[in-house]
Amino acid sequence: MTMTLAAVPPPFAPSWGWPLAILILLLVVLLLVLLKFLNLWIQAYMSGTPIGLFQLVGMSLRKVNPTVIVRAAISATQAGLPLNVRELEAHYLAGGRVLNVVQALIAADRANLGLDFRQAAAIDLAGRDVLDAVQTCVNPKVIDCPADGKIAAMAKDGIQVLAKARVTVRTNIKRLVGGATEETIIARVGEGIVSTIGSSNSHKDVLENPDRISKGVLSKGLDAGTAFEILSIDIADVDIGDNIGARLQADQAEADKRVAQAAAESRRAMAVAAEQENVAEIAANRAKLVLAEAEVPQAMAAAFRSGHLGILDYQRIKNLEADTRMRTQIALGEESHQSAESQRKKMPGQE
Repeated sequence: MTMTLAAVPPPFAPSWGWPLAILILLLVVLLLVLLKFLNLWIQAYMSGTPIGLFQLVGMSLRKVNPTVIVRAAISATQAGLPLNVRELEAHYLAGGRVLNVVQALIAADRANLGLDFRQAAAIDLAGRDVLDAVQTCVNPKVIDCPADGKIAAMAKDGIQVLAKARVTVRTNIKRLVGGATEETIIARVGEGIVSTIGSSNSHKDVLENPDRISKGVLSKGLDAGTAFEILSIDIADVDIGDNIGARLQADQAEADKRVAQAAAESRRAMAVAAEQENVAEIAANRAKLVLAEAEVPQAMAAAFRSGHLGILDYQRIKNLEADTRMRTQIALGEESHQSAESQRKKMPGQE
């Protein structure tokens, strides 16, 4: 009997199926990741910007937008500004506008403003638009002062003068961080206009020479501590307002009249009080007179009893009183007749 032995596989034969599959999967994922940044790497390489493929992958892992960094680096390289990619990433992570800063650096380099990346990044992080600042430095802008309406000031003659100015300014890059804004320029120019007009002797002087306002304001150095440099101050319009001096004088005269009326009323009240006091005193004296006259009959009776006064003396007193009373009535009648005659003569149409 013949037996056939089948081939038995070795018990410890290695299996490469799963490791190979995992390796292939990792290679595919790595290839897909590299293909994602391949376009950016080719752009950087063709433009001469030294950015590696794995450096782009690292940007993505650090939550940095590689597209923004690559575009900014390419723009700087093409403009002849070799910037450090690490600085661009740091500025992006700090919340800055990388493309805006690079454009501002390119414009500043073309205009020979001497702006470096650290200063531009500081301006951008401070909340200022660094590109607009560079453009304003190259191309000055005009600020209306005030933005709406006119500034009202009063000359020494009391006439109100209305003025509107236009201020030409350009950005001062060195003082942009921490410098005052346009509102401060407008406020200072308005203050200077009011001060210059107020020091004028007459409103005619202001109308004849409006440039004295701009010269006086410009000589005060109003741009100190601001982010701008004032190039010129031009008076756009000058007009005449109200006569403030006359109005103030009228108000003062009215106030003086009220004070005088109050003083006169006080004096009248005092006079009325004094009159009432005199009336009261007269009444008191009359009461004393009545009391004194009441003592006369008693004194006469006492004189009769004591024999110092006789009946003939009493009759002579009575006759004297009657004669005095008659003379008084005659005098009163003549006075009334004379007053009637004078009134009749004053009446028109009678002789």
